[in-house]
Amino acid sequence: MNPKQIDTKDKLGAGLLFKISPFKEVIKKTRPHKHDEYYELIFLKEGEGFHTIEEEKFVVSAPEFYLLKPGQLHFWQFTAIPKGFVALFREDEFDAVTESELIGLYRILSLNKRIGFPPGTYPEHILNDIFSEFRLSGPLSKQIIHGLLRALFGKLLSLAEYEVQKPAVSLSQFDRFQQLLDKECPRLHKVNEFAGVLNMTPQNLNTVCRKQSGKSASELIVTRLLLEAKRYILHTDSTVNEISELLSFSDPSNFVKFFRKAEGVTPSQFRERYFQ
Repeated sequence: MNPKQIDTKDKLGAGLLFKISPFKEVIKKTRPHKHDEYYELIFLKEGEGFHTIEEEKFVVSAPEFYLLKPGQLHFWQFTAIPKGFVALFREDEFDAVTESELIGLYRILSLNKRIGFPPGTYPEHILNDIFSEFRLSGPLSKQIIHGLLRALFGKLLSLAEYEVQKPAVSLSQFDRFQQLLDKECPRLHKVNEFAGVLNMTPQNLNTVCRKQSGKSASELIVTRLLLEAKRYILHTDSTVNEISELLSFSDPSNFVKFFRKAEGVTPSQFRERYFQ
């Protein structure tokens, strides 16, 4: 690796969307590096040393949990052998329509870099079950793993809420946009509307979004609108006109044009394709 560059690692490899493995039980110091478009969840049962995430340095105090978002820089300096599990996943692992609650859990969880485990709360049984199911790779393993992940994320969020007795940490501009997207889409449709609420210019919002996600703010808004449309189309009996109104389109024809441009079919054709 060129020491003048930040290494970007891909521990998942091509085609793999989820992976869990035991933490490497070696004392080492790693170089600062980023991860390529996937989340890394680190569950340390044992270990001592230091863990630096971006500009923040943590004293390792196992048992504890760390979450790294795609593109986030970090490195380790262990002084005692670490033990635990590392889980990696890309966002595409989860179905945006049918697993929205699970996606919501890890997005909220991703606001935490570190969570400590009080005595007796380290989720060893859940982690062992996920690892066993991952190695088994049976016909229902993915569904079982996702169910276990949902329980795991819930437990972690409970601990995070328990620990939130400290000054609020300011969110990044991109995280604020993501939260606003969750809260105000589909009421808001346009980049300038979101930028206005965030007290940013549309140009700055687009720059922030491209830097953090590789997509413009407009692309992210379209993705969210399309997701909301598919939820209504597939999981309700609402008519196209009703969905258009629910999604705050000015006219049903505009909604149909939007959907056809994104999916290549009309909302009615999309629904028929899934319910033939």
